Amino acid sequence: MLQRTLDKLGIDVEKHNIWDDPSKAAVVRQYANGNETVPTVVIAGVGLVNPSSKQLIGYLSENHPELLPAQPESEPATSVGRLVGRVFGS
Repeated sequence: MLQRTLDKLGIDVEKHNIWDDPSKAAVVRQYANGNETVPTVVIAGVGLVNPSSKQLIGYLSENHPELLPAQPESEPATSVGRLVGRVFGS
């Protein structure tokens, strides 16, 4: 579900297979209380462990709006509700 939402929004992600790369597994364990929980999303040193699409979009909206796609001029850039509505079809 999370990947579909990111694809729908056109948000680029960098994926890592933590079972093929021990250093990436260590990063995940750092944020997931020693567990290898996926997905773990790390943005500018902040780790979100198994976030829902809504949680991730909310975090990006508040902390890194530059990572979200530009909205049409008819919608205010600060309209998180409209962005979430557009993604989730509500």
